[in-house]
Amino acid sequence: MLAIADTHAIIWYLLNDPRLSTTARAIFDDAVTRSDPVGIPAISIVEIVYLTEKRRIPPAALQQLKQELLTGQAVLKLIPLTEEIALRVQTVARSAIPDMPDRIIAATALYFNLPLISRDRKIQASNINTIW
Repeated sequence: MLAIADTHAIIWYLLNDPRLSTTARAIFDDAVTRSDPVGIPAISIVEIVYLTEKRRIPPAALQQLKQELLTGQAVLKLIPLTEEIALRVQTVARSAIPDMPDRIIAATALYFNLPLISRDRKIQASNINTIW
């Protein structure tokens, strides 16, 4: 895997949203070229379902994600929440990243020792290697 992506980066990539930075988009594009996916923490699917239910994002985002994960050549690879990742949450300071889903996403990046594609200022200010 090239990197782990946070929820908004995934949504913006799927919807071709201009809020996704040029650098972040290049990572997703590189994943296509190299057939080396970007990891999607399972908690991001929960967040996308929630945001869809609250009508904060279009249902197309969830549908596109499901389709992307079903293809064998997907740019995105689902990363299950394992015991090891759950325990790694302890290394993500709650004072730095207070939101639990963000801590799980950050712990996933730490567990795999990969950069995290994220615009989140709190994550960027933490000890997490970020790309934006």
